[in-house]
Amino acid sequence: MKIAIMTDSTATLSSEEIERYNIKVIPIPIIFEGKEYKENIDITTKEFYDKLKNSKSFPSTSQPAIGELISIYESLRDEGYEQVISIHLTSTISGFINNVDSIKDKIDGLEVIPVDSKITVRLMGWQVLKAARMVEEGKTAEEIVHVLQELQKTTDEYFVVDDLNNLVRGGRLSNAGAIVGTMLKVKPILTFDNDSNYIVPYEKVRSMKKSKKRVEELFKNALMNTTYPIKPMIIHANAQLEGEAWRQELAEAYPDLDFELSYFSPVIGVHLGAGALALAWMRDPESL
Repeated sequence: MKIAIMTDSTATLSSEEIERYNIKVIPIPIIFEGKEYKENIDITTKEFYDKLKNSKSFPSTSQPAIGELISIYESLRDEGYEQVISIHLTSTISGFINNVDSIKDKIDGLEVIPVDSKITVRLMGWQVLKAARMVEEGKTAEEIVHVLQELQKTTDEYFVVDDLNNLVRGGRLSNAGAIVGTMLKVKPILTFDNDSNYIVPYEKVRSMKKSKKRVEELFKNALMNTTYPIKPMIIHANAQLEGEAWRQELAEAYPDLDFELSYFSPVIGVHLGAGALALAWMRDPESL
């Protein structure tokens, strides 16, 4: 079976990674002041955060048109692919994966295998890269999907948002009422709930500094109960200097770990706003 790997632009893959593994990436649209921009095509990450800072209206996200999606799958079939593993951002942020599922049986001659990554950004990106490498190794689609599901079980993340307004207005924060009343006074720690997979408040903390220290404690506790090698990362929303400083602090505290610095893409930035920082980790994909 000739297998293609497809994902969306929120995976934050580099152009080198996309080219090296021949990964098909479909851009997610962003709506800014009535105009649609395709992530990483019509607008860069820097341009997005610049517009976000100066915009008077709240941006939103959309989904690729069904016709565009079908056309991409048909082009993969015409290139000789028999299966495509389509790995996308969590359904609790976007309904895109549901659209993929709704058309998976409509592409004659191509088996479309939707995979909800249960996450997004670089954590999803590593799932995509693992899948692409397994294709090169000659693994079957069933074997690849099984490994992705195992990786998803090891993923954890805690993030601190500088301004909760975007999450609340966009409806992506579950149980928002628990913190909205005091959101100007706290820098709450958020996470993805293990059961519902929605973004939920984890703890209320009074400052960004204290929030980061608490997240470091959670990370340390997780390490003590982990029996496999991990891939840790700092993810930032237009806060590269702050993210790099935190990455360096953690690298010094854990010299045996290789902390990656990544970023929240524009589509995710719509919901988190600028200034968000996250400490995230997953099992090192190369250990599976």
